[in-house]
Amino acid sequence: MESSDVMHKTICLILGGGAGTRLYPLTKDRSKPAVPIGGKYRLIDIPISNCLNSGLYRIFVLTQYNSASLNKHIKNSFHFDHFSNGFVDILAAEQTSGNMDWFQGTADAVRQSVRNFAYYDFDYILILSGDQLYQMNIEEVLKDHVSQNADVTIATIPVIADDATSFGIMKVNSENKIVSFIEKPSMNMLQDWSSDVSDELKAKGKIYLASMGIYVFSRKALRVLLNDNPKAVDFGKELIPDSINRGMNVVSYAYDGYWTDIGDIKSFFEANIALADDIPEFNMFDNTNKIYTRPRLLPPAKFSGVTFSKAIVAEGSIVQAKLVENSILGIRSRIDFGTVIKNAYIMGNDYFESLEDLADPDKIAMGIGKDCYIENAIIDKHVRIGDNVIIRGHESLQDIESEHFVIKKGIVVVNKNAVIPPGTIIGIR
Repeated sequence: MESSDVMHKTICLILGGGAGTRLYPLTKDRSKPAVPIGGKYRLIDIPISNCLNSGLYRIFVLTQYNSASLNKHIKNSFHFDHFSNGFVDILAAEQTSGNMDWFQGTADAVRQSVRNFAYYDFDYILILSGDQLYQMNIEEVLKDHVSQNADVTIATIPVIADDATSFGIMKVNSENKIVSFIEKPSMNMLQDWSSDVSDELKAKGKIYLASMGIYVFSRKALRVLLNDNPKAVDFGKELIPDSINRGMNVVSYAYDGYWTDIGDIKSFFEANIALADDIPEFNMFDNTNKIYTRPRLLPPAKFSGVTFSKAIVAEGSIVQAKLVENSILGIRSRIDFGTVIKNAYIMGNDYFESLEDLADPDKIAMGIGKDCYIENAIIDKHVRIGDNVIIRGHESLQDIESEHFVIKKGIVVVNKNAVIPPGTIIGIR
């Protein structure tokens, strides 16, 4: 089968995820895939862009929790012309006469959504997560699936022992067939789950093959698995082991590029800050692997007296700071004179304040005021920080949650729309 035929015979389902509690408070008012990354994008833009760059244009996004901003973003971002069969459609969880429950897990989300896409012409179903950061040629995954006559393909990535306990781990035979699978094994079980990998990977301790949560199912195989397991709610814990046990042809697609699962605040923070490296592992500056998002008619960023070192600054920003180092400033960020930003992600704002509002002495302006110090922090959108504020995270800090901010694993997260009065100190001096 030609590559173009494979793509035309495939539809993609992107799972919007659950409540995203480990990313709280960033998920307090938005779903996990709607969380801003890289200064101007949202997490959902990554899997959608991977599909579009690979020539896959029939995409469904399954949503449930706090989905309003995600739905709005998709509606405003991904448009196809009238003469194309392409689309990015939202399938929201809904109660029906036959099922009054919300999505209970990954497999259940697909099962409940089948009736909305079953009438499309397709032979293969690609299932992606909405909360991962990677760049993958999905066409290669699908071609590999077809060439091996697979029922199920699981994208895998080698990981070290400390990471293996957080993923589904599998054993692969010499024919690239997955012969056994275990979900999140304990550390004392890992000795039985190492795989034969290259010497280079062995030297790095990456001897365990982890599921990336990226699956390709042949249509018939998925139908059989869903119908024969009517109460199964999860792919990793239930459907994948069953597909192996019943003798289906379940194969591995070995991926060796950059991939990270945005699991919690720390991994989210580190993945974003890494984008400001001189040569980041995830390359946003690529002519081929473009990241598509909502187009905005914003002015260029404007600077005055600021020193930058390893910084990303999105359009519409006005930066009069003293120093911005190893940080990301999102769209419409406003940083006043004398302020130092280090190792931080400032998400920015969705609108500009008027000059009258900025000049109002009785009101803290949106953005970051004069002579502040921000380090090891995430500042969510529409935050108002007064002058002479110190926000400094550190690994020695205990996890706490307050009305306006949260500290998790040493990182200070200032909540969306929070107001931080002048002179406030959060974290360590």
